[in-house]
This record gives sequence, structure tokens and C-alpha cells, in this order.
Amino acid sequence: MKFSRIPVVHCFARSGIWAAAAVFAGAAMAADEVNLYTTREPALIQPLIDAFIKQEGDIKVNTVFVKDGLLERVKAEGARSPADVLMTVDIGNLVDLVDGGITQPIQSATLESVLPANLRDAQGHWFALSLRDRVLYTEKDLPITSFTYEELADPKWKGKVCIRAGQHPYNTALIAAKIANDGAAEAERWLRGVKANLARKAAGGDRDVARDILGGICDIGIANSYYVGQMKNAAAGTDNRKWGDGIKAIRPTFAKTGGTHVNVSGAAVAKHAPNRNNAVKLLEFLVSEPAQAMYARSNYEYPVRANVQQDPVMSAMGPMKIDSLSVVEIAKHRKQASQLVDKVGFDN
Repeated sequence: MKFSRIPVVHCFARSGIWAAAAVFAGAAMAADEVNLYTTREPALIQPLIDAFIKQEGDIKVNTVFVKDGLLERVKAEGARSPADVLMTVDIGNLVDLVDGGITQPIQSATLESVLPANLRDAQGHWFALSLRDRVLYTEKDLPITSFTYEELADPKWKGKVCIRAGQHPYNTALIAAKIANDGAAEAERWLRGVKANLARKAAGGDRDVARDILGGICDIGIANSYYVGQMKNAAAGTDNRKWGDGIKAIRPTFAKTGGTHVNVSGAAVAKHAPNRNNAVKLLEFLVSEPAQAMYARSNYEYPVRANVQQDPVMSAMGPMKIDSLSVVEIAKHRKQASQLVDKVGFDN
């Protein structure tokens, strides 16, 4: 089953919010189906869905891509929502789904055996499916072999740092981790130092960091690791390949913990899931060895399952020591991080 792209705004523009569920054509109650609402880009998820369908044989997957407003959409649909599985990125978004009252706890020996406690909700409301670490992109000839996030504020990098907007969830999560590790005062001092070192306004996307390093605008920057795999494995001669070939990637660590900051993609079972058992089957498949290999080698994300082989580009960065700070603890500081971005005028 291919994706339906139905922006959330369209759901409410029609008479009655239940028109939003029409994509399922009344099939939501069928025993051989599972209905997936996801904010993840279709191209990233479709191969996984196809593999699940091939494995199960008799379970049809109805998938809707919801770019924005996943929580609001499912809330509006209420008890009649056809959603079985809610998939998104960023621990903050997962926590928001739980706090919004649209998930249900599940027990699964498979999920609990694969995922360590820090990568799943204690009550079984959400489960991480892949990891993405926030890494350092550097000009390929710079003699850097190790780096700390704190060094981004070192005056020696003045006018040499590129990064996307501080208010982007990828960066608010990093700032939140800094707050959780070292306190708000130290995080503010650090963020002011990073801003002072910016080569350009904090804007654009993560691949733009690589583009601007190649273009000589900056020497270093922070971005997600999986873009490195995407760029360096892109077709020869394309812009993405040129950007990827112009950088090297290093996993920074926090000075206090010696660990690299990670965020997650994950999923939950919807509160009113009409196909609960199939929803659990889908989640269990997504942490299986075949699915985790696809996350690692096709999406270039870091697997949550141990001992899964990665793409050579990603494995070249070496082993990752994850910051010991709980992702849930990081999520608690998101609002404070966002306020700090505004306070220091980081995006101005």
C-alpha cells in the first residue's frame, strides 16, 4: 500500500472531521489490516512497509502521511479514529502524543527484549525505532579527529560555524540536552558563544551545512548523521555527492558525559486502535533484524537493535557512545531550550 498525502488542514476543511478517515474507505475494522499515521517522509518508510507486507502476507497496511498536526488530527477524530500506529520523529513529539492522551500502553516481550529501558516508555506508550546523532561536519582537510559540543563556543571558531535554526527540533533537543547536562546558566553561556561564532544566519537545512562548508562559507557545523550517508552515497556528479565528498563527519561528545547526543524516531499504538494486535505486530517487525538493517543501510539511521551491520559510510565514523542522559529527561527541557534560543537571539 502506497502513501496517501493528505495534509491535516484538508481534513478539517470538509464538512465533518470524520471525512479525514475516508482514505480507509471503511476498512479500518478489517482483521487483516493496520492503519499507520506517520510524519516520516514516504520514501523513508515505504520500503519498511513493503517488507512487513511481504513477511505477513495477509496484513494490508493503509498509510497516511501527516506532515503537520498529527496530535491535533487524532484528537479531533476521537474514538472513531482509524489510526492504529502513530509514527514520528523526535522524543518531544512522542512525549506529546502520550501527554495528549491519544496513545495506549502495550506489553510486548519482543519490544522489551530488543529495546533498552531508555529507548522505550516505562509504561509501554512509545518505542524507539531508530536513532539519529547530531554530529560535526568539517572541511575534509581539517586535522580534527575528536570534538566536544562545548568547543562550538570556542572563540577560535569565530565566523566559521554553520548550523540550521536554533528553533528547529533537532537543535532545541541538543540545547535541551546541554541544559540537562550542565544547567541553564551554562547552556546560555555556551549558546551565546556558538552564536558569536556563526559564519551566517542560523537557517536552512542540515545538508546546507555541508554545502556551505564546500563553498568556503564556514569550516565546521552541526547536523544529523544520516545526511552524511545520503550525500556520500548519492549519484556521482550530483550536488549532494559534491557536498558529501567535501566534508568529513565526526561524532562530538558532551564534555561531562563523554557521550554523543542522539534523538529518536519512534511509534506508539493509538488509544482507539481498531487493529491493536496488528499494530503490535508492525512495531515488533520494525525492531526485527531485517527492518533494523533497512534503517541502517537504506535510511542511514543508527539501529536500536544491537549488532546490526551499518552502511560503510556510517560505520566509518566508528562506534557511537550514546550520551547517558535519558531522552525523556532531554524532552523535559524542550520549552526551556526554545526560550533560550529566543533570549540570546540565536536565529536573528
